[in-house]
Amino acid sequence: MASLTKINGRYHVRVRRKGFKSQCRNFTHKADALKWLRDTEIAIERGRVTSQDTTLGTLIDRYIDQVSAKKKSHDKERSTLLRLRQTNLGDLYVSKITPAVIAEYRDARLKEVQPATCLRDLSLLSHIFTIAMREWGYALPCNPVSQIRKPAASKARKRRLENDEEKRLLDALAQSRSPWAKPLVIVAIETGMRRGESLSLRWENVHLAQSYVHLPDTKNGTARDVPLSTLAKKTLAELPRDISGLVFPIHFEALKSLWNRICRKLDIEDLRFHDLRHEATSRFFEKGLNVMEVAAITGHKDTKTLSRYTHLRAEDLSRKLG
Repeated sequence: MASLTKINGRYHVRVRRKGFKSQCRNFTHKADALKWLRDTEIAIERGRVTSQDTTLGTLIDRYIDQVSAKKKSHDKERSTLLRLRQTNLGDLYVSKITPAVIAEYRDARLKEVQPATCLRDLSLLSHIFTIAMREWGYALPCNPVSQIRKPAASKARKRRLENDEEKRLLDALAQSRSPWAKPLVIVAIETGMRRGESLSLRWENVHLAQSYVHLPDTKNGTARDVPLSTLAKKTLAELPRDISGLVFPIHFEALKSLWNRICRKLDIEDLRFHDLRHEATSRFFEKGLNVMEVAAITGHKDTKTLSRYTHLRAEDLSRKLG
């Protein structure tokens, strides 16, 4: 038995056969949905599909549609999931993915990226297996990710803008084709907003007369108001308005590509866009704001987390000592 239904503008396909695990997929286009339906039915009829013949790639597709799509970080997570799907793991049957297989992936991944990035991949994989076992009816002996050693997390970053890096970055960004790139960096340094908060900021939540912007939906789930410095206000006031209503209509992948390209061009090493939040937070303390005031601006919930983003320069502290 097969069914095709349209839900919220997408086509939901389900193929069921006695003795086989139900196969489900979501599609944007009806033609793609019908093709997958026919191919799946043929595969079942020819005996190519059993209850265990589900690849991790299939689980990833379902996770993207049913779980990741509901998360705030959907766009970024989707990119990670699609990359995972393209690895050797994506073509393996779920029943064949053992802790040893995951450990092999971990070791190979650690040769390419930092431990923190590898940890995020493993955490995402673990959640996919957990959802498959608890909600999708997959009778696996265990979650293979939970059985392996996790890489030790890297030490907290201490990277700040040094010497003339800020000026060089802003000068280079001013020459880019995007009129929003340089203003975005200025506002990030002046406010300490996260990349996602800046890229999702809408003009309806910008209150220049009152010198603040309102963030209705942040990473930690609570809204907050971010005060604007004189430079931040001036920068926002001079921005062109995009028809989308977004203050900075830049896709995060485009921003990432531009940032990496300019850093390479300027020979600026190991500087990430998120380091601007470190820079901003440290500057707030250097200006004399107390912990509660800084936390109100940045949205940090506890001082331990806040300390990870705060790196005061020893020479600046020595001047305060006299």
